[in-house]
Amino acid sequence: MKGYKAPSFQDRAAASSQAKDKALAKLKAVPQPTEAELAERAARRAEREAQAEAKAAKARAMREEKQRLAEEKKAEAIRAKAAANPPKRTDAEQKAARDARYAARKNRK
Repeated sequence: MKGYKAPSFQDRAAASSQAKDKALAKLKAVPQPTEAELAERAARRAEREAQAEAKAAKARAMREEKQRLAEEKKAEAIRAKAAANPPKRTDAEQKAARDARYAARKNRK
C-alpha cells in the first residue's frame, strides 16, 4: 500500500481553479430575471418604501403629540405651583405691611 502523498502547490492551485470554474458555471446557470419580473420587484420595493414612510410618519406624529402633551402637563404643573406659592414679597413690601399693622394697632387704642 502506498503512503499519503501531500498535494503539491500545483495540485492545490489546480483544485482551486476547478472549484472557481465550477462555482462560476453554477452562477451562470441561474436564469436572469425578465423585464416583467424586474418591474414587479421595483413595484414591490416602492410599495414597501411607501409603507415604511407612512409608518415613520405615524410614529413621528405620535412622538410629537406625546411631546406636546408632556409640555402641556409641565406648563400646567408650573402654573399650579405658581398659584399655590404666591411670590415672596420684597423687603419694602414687608416693611410697608408691618407699618400698616402697627398703625392699625395704634389707631385702635
